[in-house]
Amino acid sequence: MKRIYNLILALTLLTALCSVAAAEDRLKLSTTTSTQDSGLLKVLLPPFEKQLNVKVDVIAVGTGQALKLGEAGDVDVVFVHARKLEDKFVADGFGVNRKDVMYNDFVIIGPKGDPAGIAKAKSAAEALKMIATKGAIFISRGDKSGTHTKEKELWKTAGIEPKGSWYVEAGQGMGPVIIMATERQGYTLTDRGTYNAFKAKKTDLAVLNQGDKGLFNPYGVIAVNPKKHSHAKYDLALKFIEYVTGQTGQGIIAAYKVNGDPVFFIYGKK
Repeated sequence: MKRIYNLILALTLLTALCSVAAAEDRLKLSTTTSTQDSGLLKVLLPPFEKQLNVKVDVIAVGTGQALKLGEAGDVDVVFVHARKLEDKFVADGFGVNRKDVMYNDFVIIGPKGDPAGIAKAKSAAEALKMIATKGAIFISRGDKSGTHTKEKELWKTAGIEPKGSWYVEAGQGMGPVIIMATERQGYTLTDRGTYNAFKAKKTDLAVLNQGDKGLFNPYGVIAVNPKKHSHAKYDLALKFIEYVTGQTGQGIIAAYKVNGDPVFFIYGKK
C-alpha cells in the first residue's frame, strides 16, 4: 500500500512539474553577436524572464541574418544595429513598433605598433585608405552584419574596393574576428562594446581610430509583424520591447560595464 502511495505521490509531483514547465512561455529573439559577446544579454534577459515566467531563446548572428530570420517568421522580435536595414525591414512590412534602445560606437583596432599609421588619420575612411595603401592585414566580418554594413560604407567613402591578400573576409561574428585579427596582428572594425569585453584577456590590439561622426552605432528593437506571420508572439514581443526601453531595462543597460568600462549608452545619458 505504501508503494502505491509513493507512486501516486511521484506521479502527482511529476504532473505538477510538467504543468509549471508548460506554463513557461518562450520568446524567440534574433540579435547581433555584439549583444551576446559583450555579455549584456546575461544581465539583461534574466529579470524579464523571471518577471513574466518566460524563456528567451536567443539566436545571435549578424544583423542581416537576424532580420532575415524575422522576415521568415522564425523569431518573434529582433534586436539589431543597422538603421537603414531596420527601416527597410519595417517599410517592407516585416516589422512593427521599432524603438531605439541604446548606442555605442565603432572603432578601428589594430597592433599597438600601428604599421599603417592610422592613428594619425583624421577620419575612419582615411584610416581605411591608409591600411589599403600599406597593404596591412585587415580582417572583415564579411557576414552582412551591422558592423560589416558600416565597414562597406566606410570603404565606399574612402573610394576603395578592398581586395587582395591583405583583405580577409572571415564570415564570422565580432568575437572570432577580434581574435583572428589579434592572431594575425591586423586591423579590424569593431563595436566598442565587444572590444571592451575582449581587451582584458583575449586581445592586445588597441583602439587606433575613433570619434568619427560616421562611427555612431545605434541599436533598435522591432517586433515581427503578426500580419505577415500570424504565429509570431506579438503581445510578448511588445512586452519585451517595453522592458528593454523602460526604466528597468534601460537601467541595466546603463549600469553594465566590463572591466570598469561602459559597453552601451542609453539615450539622454552618457
